[in-house]
Parts: sequence; structure tokens; C-alpha cells
Amino acid sequence: MLARLFLQTSVWLAVMAVALFAPAGTVAWPEAWIFLAIIAGVGAAAGLWFARHDPGLLRERLSSPFQVGQPAWDKVFLSLFFALYLASCVVMGLDAARWRTTVMPVWAEAVGAGCIFASYAIIWRVLAENSFAAPVVRIQDERGQRIVTTGPYAVVRHPMYGGAILFLLGTPLLLGSSYGLVFVPLLVVVLAIRSVFEERMLGERFPDYAAYAEKVRYRFVPFVW
Repeated sequence: MLARLFLQTSVWLAVMAVALFAPAGTVAWPEAWIFLAIIAGVGAAAGLWFARHDPGLLRERLSSPFQVGQPAWDKVFLSLFFALYLASCVVMGLDAARWRTTVMPVWAEAVGAGCIFASYAIIWRVLAENSFAAPVVRIQDERGQRIVTTGPYAVVRHPMYGGAILFLLGTPLLLGSSYGLVFVPLLVVVLAIRSVFEERMLGERFPDYAAYAEKVRYRFVPFVW
């Protein structure tokens, strides 16, 4: 499993590097290298930690983004999300490095890095609490899936999405692209609509989900939505 973790992480980093540096027209883009280093470092650390403490979860998260038993609508949402995200990388490379149409202050880039680290901290906590937090929407009957209501899930119903919003916001800030910020609300909308469909499926399969949703009223951000 560790070999698979290394391979998938390497492939994803390569894809991200091409999506950023190819439109940038140069590798002399320090912010992009910092961004990739954060992804690589945190990804490796998290992978090794979960390989030891929750190999079942890691196995799920290393599985294909398109699976048997996954609803067709989830495949559509995932495809749209990844297409938008990769498009944002291309735009950020053009904006921040090739054309230099945006000059982001250093403090804003630092805030972006902070958002990314905060995002990873939240997501790590979520994964530690919920062993069923797979990247695809699928009922894991073979693992005895249940509704998790503790930890971050006692605050919002989709804490991982809440953490992902910080990552989506922090990425264009760190990379120094104001045009990249345009994609943030689009990506959040995709996650929001996906969460509605996901909750409908959970409500149909788990009788206790309605009571949980009534108790924990917010999906992503407390007192917001």
C-alpha cells in the first residue's frame, strides 16, 4: 500500500506541476514550488500516519475516483470539480508567472500558505475521526459504515468540505493570482450541490441521519451554511 501511496502522490504532483509550470512558461516560480512542497510533505506525512493507524481508510482514499456502487451524479460532480481545479491552475500560471498581471503582496501569500496548512489540519482531524471519509460518495457496507457524529462532525455535517474551502482559497493567494480567486466560488458551489445529493443518499440509507442533520444544522461553516 505504501508503494501505491508513493506512486499516486508522485503522479498527482507531476500533473499539478505540469498544470502550473507549463502555462507559466518557466519553472522560476518560487510560490509554485512552495505550494508543491507543502502538498508533497503533508501528503507523505498523512499517508504514513494513516497507513499505521487506519489502513482501511487509506486504502479507500487511494482507490479509484470512479467506482462500482458510486452514483452517476457523483462521477459528474467529481469530473466537474477536477476540471475546474485544473483549469484554475492553468489560469494561475498564466496570471501570476507568464503575464504577471497580478502582483500579490507577500503578506497575502503568507495568508494563503496559512489557509492551506489550516485546511490540512482540519482535514487530518476529520479523517482521524471518520474512518469512512472516502473521496467518492459510496455506502461502504463491506466496512460497516455508520454515521459519525463526534469531533468535527458535532460542529458541521461536512467538516472536510469546510477544510477544503480554506485550501481552495489559500491556493491562489499563495500562488499570487487574483484571477485564480474567481474559481473559488465556482468550486465551492460544486461541493455544496454535491453535499446536498450526498445527504439525500445518506438519509435514505441511514434512519438516524435525519435526527443528526436536525441537531447539527450547518453543513460547511458554523452559523453560515
